Amino acid sequence: MTGLLGTLARGIGADDTVREITQQPGVWRDIDGIVAASRAALDGFLRPLVARDHLRVVLTGAGTSSFAGQLLATTLARRLGRRVDAVSTTDIVADPRGCFTEDLPTLLVSFARSGDSPESVAATELAEQCLSEVHHLVITCNEQGQLAREHSGRTTSYVLLMPPESNDRGFAMTSSFTGMTLAALLALGGAPYAGVAERLAQAAERVLHDAVLGENLDALLARAPERIIYLGSGALRALAAESALKVLELTGGAIVATSDSALGFRHGPKAVLNERAVVIVYVSNDPYTRRYDLDILAELRTTMAPGSVIAIEAGDGGPTDEASWRLDGAGDLEDAALALPAVVHAQLIGLKAAVLQGVRPDNPFPSGEVNRVVHGVILHPFQHPFEH
Repeated sequence: MTGLLGTLARGIGADDTVREITQQPGVWRDIDGIVAASRAALDGFLRPLVARDHLRVVLTGAGTSSFAGQLLATTLARRLGRRVDAVSTTDIVADPRGCFTEDLPTLLVSFARSGDSPESVAATELAEQCLSEVHHLVITCNEQGQLAREHSGRTTSYVLLMPPESNDRGFAMTSSFTGMTLAALLALGGAPYAGVAERLAQAAERVLHDAVLGENLDALLARAPERIIYLGSGALRALAAESALKVLELTGGAIVATSDSALGFRHGPKAVLNERAVVIVYVSNDPYTRRYDLDILAELRTTMAPGSVIAIEAGDGGPTDEASWRLDGAGDLEDAALALPAVVHAQLIGLKAAVLQGVRPDNPFPSGEVNRVVHGVILHPFQHPFEH
C-alpha cells in the first residue's frame, strides 16, 4: 500500500478494497492494451451495426454497473451519432415491455463485474424476446461468469473481458467500475480517445499520492459528517450517484449519502442539509454546464460552514486547498473521461470513513443482509404479447 492509503494497517478488513483502489491506473493501462489488441475484431462486430440509421444502443447493468451506462450515454450518443439510452437491468427485468417499446435493431451493451447477478442474463434474454433483432456487447470482469459463458461464441455477441484483477474481491465495485467504463469509452468512442487511458492513469496516480489531498480528506472526515451529498451535472450526475453509493456501501450505511444534479438539488432534495452535512460538487469541464455547478457552489458556501462544501474539478496546476480539490492534467477531458480519476476521491472518502466508523470495508455487511453478488431475486416467467 502506498500514498494516501499507506498508513492503513493490515487486519482491519480493508486489504482487498485498498488494493483495488490503488491498482486502477495499472488496470486502465492494461485495458487500453486489451481494446487495442481487439480493435479489428471489435470494429468488425460494431461497425456494421453503427452504420445502421435506426440502431438503438442500450447501456445496461445493475447498481454501479448501471451508473457506468448513465455516465457514458450522452457522450457515446454524440460520438456514434445514434440513439443511446441507459436502462438498468433491474428496470428491464421488471418492465421489459416498457423498456423495449420500439422494435428497433438494438445493440445491448451489458456491464457486469461478475456476470452472475440474476438480472444480468435475464436482461439479455428479455431483450431477445421483445425485439426482432438484438446484438450484445458484453463487458465483464469475470470470464467464468454466467453472462460471459452464455454469450461466448455467439455470432450476435461480442464478449470483451477485463483484466482478471479487475474482478474486485472487495464488497464495493471500484476498479471494476472504472475499468468497464473506460473499456466502453475506448471500444465505442473510437479514435478520439487514443492516448486518453495514459492521461487518466497519470491523473489518478496524482490523486493517490497527493499529500495535501490526504490532509484535506482527513479534515473533511474530522468534521464527523452524518450526511454526504454529491452533486454533478450532465454525465457527472451519474458520477455523483456512484459516489454516494460508495459511501453507503463501504460504511455499511453508517453515513447517509445522497446525490442529485446541481440544478435539481434546489427542487426539494436540498432539505437533506443540516449542520452535520457535507456537499461535494463535481465541476463539469463543459464551459456552459460548469456555470450551474459554480452557481450551486457559491450558493451553498454562503449558508454552510467553511470547509463543508467541496469542489472537485480539473485544475491544471491550480492550488488544492480544503475547499477545492484539483485534478491536474484533466482540463480538456470530456466529463465521461474526467469521471474516472475524479471517482477515486469518493472511493477514498468511503474507505477512510468506513475505517473511522469501525466498519470492515471488504465486508461491511458480515450478517449478509446486503451481498456482493445479489441474492434473493425471483425471476418470474415473461411472455411477450406477440409470442405464440
